Amino acid sequence: MNAPLATTPLDPWHRSAGAKMVPFAGYEMPIQYSSIVAEHQACRTAAALFDVSHMGRLRFDGVGSEALLDSLLTRRVSDLEVGRVRYGLVCNAEGGVLDDVLVSHLETPSGQRYHMMVVNASNHEKIKQWITPHVADFPGVTMSDRTELTAMIAVQGPKAIAVCKKLFAFDPNRLKYYHAKITEQFGKPVILSRTGYTGEDGFELVIRADDAARVWENLLLVGRDEGFAAAGLGARDTLRMEAAMPLYGHELGETIDPISAGLSFACNLEGRQFIGDEALRTLKSAGPPQTRIGLLPEGKRPAREGCGVLDSTGNPIGVVTSGGPSPTLGRPIAMALVNTADAMGADFQIDIRGKTVAAVATPLPFYKRR
Repeated sequence: MNAPLATTPLDPWHRSAGAKMVPFAGYEMPIQYSSIVAEHQACRTAAALFDVSHMGRLRFDGVGSEALLDSLLTRRVSDLEVGRVRYGLVCNAEGGVLDDVLVSHLETPSGQRYHMMVVNASNHEKIKQWITPHVADFPGVTMSDRTELTAMIAVQGPKAIAVCKKLFAFDPNRLKYYHAKITEQFGKPVILSRTGYTGEDGFELVIRADDAARVWENLLLVGRDEGFAAAGLGARDTLRMEAAMPLYGHELGETIDPISAGLSFACNLEGRQFIGDEALRTLKSAGPPQTRIGLLPEGKRPAREGCGVLDSTGNPIGVVTSGGPSPTLGRPIAMALVNTADAMGADFQIDIRGKTVAAVATPLPFYKRR
């Protein structure tokens, strides 16, 4: 018998707003409120609010937490200054990706320092189980799961920072990209992080679960005249595809290494040892067998995940990992993993449900904010 789906602290608000709810990574989540395209365009032109409370939030306290994380992540953590956020990956010994994560080094108002790791909802339990035995090797370190105690909200769009600075004790304009700070919103503690998953500027908030509805409504209220809108998972996916941001289970997985996925920048291989480092060094030296590319299919029919990619003569060379309509470009887009030897071609074909459609290669990302 399947376990009942979990809900986020904002679940009552979503339902009262008429959201279409769907199962996702063990949660009931809003996929849209009005239309995916309208919510997508709100993010590109003003700002959109996303409930991302389903993401896992793990806290690491104690002397040695940076050394523990340094031994597990592809990115260096030992030099992560207070207030910095870093993207990295957790790999298995073969170099396959167990998850891609964000790690923040934070300091409370009382001066206590700790690290927070945000993980994908679908990998939450897997990553906890992966890390737990390694914590035992660092006696001064404790790992605690803060997911159910907190909520997480993303505010993304060109007007997000300027409008929402009215709400916080700390001016978010002072935060550089990939920086974070603990501040307050009307007396409610908030972890404010200038990060996101849409290709737009903005920030992500971690707040106490009991404060979620009030903070969410404050954000919508202050942005009402500027076009702020709530947005669901549908728009979150079209936005991240346009920005060519990888999604676990699509561009990343236990059989897909970060070099093939185009994430060499997130692999600090020099002078370090971490799980999977040897496999990644070999891959980087020899060159990965597959490469992630961007494709623009002809016509209006979108290529979806799993569609075969062919070279110009019809030989199979790869597979589409993500694809769909691009509201910003007004045409279909797709990302694919193809044989590295064939990745430099300009003309490709995609098998869409038995019909071959021409496609041209295009640099990633498909969309980049000004």
